[in-house]
Amino acid sequence: MPAPVPPAAPPATDEQRALDLLARAPYGHLSVTLRALPFVITTRHIVSDGRVLVRLHGGYGYSRACDGSVIAYNADNFGGREEGDEDVWHVQFVGTARRFTPGAAELLRFGPAPRVADNAPFLPEYLCIEPQFITLHHLEGVPARQAAHSS
Repeated sequence: MPAPVPPAAPPATDEQRALDLLARAPYGHLSVTLRALPFVITTRHIVSDGRVLVRLHGGYGYSRACDGSVIAYNADNFGGREEGDEDVWHVQFVGTARRFTPGAAELLRFGPAPRVADNAPFLPEYLCIEPQFITLHHLEGVPARQAAHSS
């Protein structure tokens, strides 16, 4: 009698696929409003237990503005592709940001922080976001752009 075949793993949901792709991109953009004015911050992120953990420069005061606010976050692989890789993806979501203190394992995953931000020492601050309303867009047949020099 043949051995029983284990059940196939359930297909990944779009939300899980989006988080898996997001985990591949080290940087993204956080968007929030401050006194009704929108602004965008480039941040380092990691994905941990379905949450997105973000490191940003504390010297700007953005983490205070984001704490408790609904933010939008996005990341993509547009710039990190090699010649021949014609698949691009873009993940975006909204969620409430909360300040937090990362543990040792999370700090290792973030890697070294920048030394300087706008000519001032980089002061790391951290936000935790539980994604809601995740959107994943995937395009195929997009050639990688090659840098060109102009004369």
